[in-house]
Amino acid sequence: MNRQPLPFSCLTALPVYNEQQHVEPVLREVLRHARDVLVVDDGSTDRTPEILRRIPNIRVLRHPHNRGYGAALVSAFEYAIEHDYDVLVTIDCDGQHQPELIPQIAAAIFPGDDEPYDIVSGSRYLMEFAEDTPPPEDRRRINAEITAWLNEHLGLAITDAFCGLKAYRVDALSKLQITEPGYAMPLQVWVQAARLGLRIREFAVPRIYLEEERSFGGALDDAECRRRHYFDVLQAAMNACGHGAG
Repeated sequence: MNRQPLPFSCLTALPVYNEQQHVEPVLREVLRHARDVLVVDDGSTDRTPEILRRIPNIRVLRHPHNRGYGAALVSAFEYAIEHDYDVLVTIDCDGQHQPELIPQIAAAIFPGDDEPYDIVSGSRYLMEFAEDTPPPEDRRRINAEITAWLNEHLGLAITDAFCGLKAYRVDALSKLQITEPGYAMPLQVWVQAARLGLRIREFAVPRIYLEEERSFGGALDDAECRRRHYFDVLQAAMNACGHGAG
């Protein structure tokens, strides 16, 4: 057991949907580095629920039906707030992220004597690692375009808009009002975080792609449809916050 003791309470949450291939090995590794682990099973229809039942020392929230990646994360936000955690770490269950980084990204919320950060966001483009793998071209292109847009219009200075490995200060989570249920949910987070003046930093993580053909669901598997959807969500989020997109 390699858990590092942390001087604050930390919940690690994983959104899961039909992850029977990855869920057990990923959770076994997560449990080596995190004490409190929540799995949000977003209505899986494969063997994921059965596998989760046999893994000890985890808490499981199950959505009766698939509601979306963003909705699963909102359930994790609500759980962390309800149970008075100091920090929430989110990590995907597809093998892209390294669970040994959980204690480090959680601790990055509290930088010594300085004011704490509200969001510490993993970035696969902040620096290069020996184990990096090339991203699918359409994902790299759309991520770069969306990231540049966020920086230009919101005054952010991020390099990766879509990394699922993040740490949140739970007190700040209660200020967010996230309604986007799908994969565009992080864009709503960025817009609201900028409006609220939340303190944000990035945390360099390796870029690992195990399933380049992974589905986004329906029309979003088409790169141009996905790009347009992301900008629609951004525009709606900006309008809701009183920003002009320009």
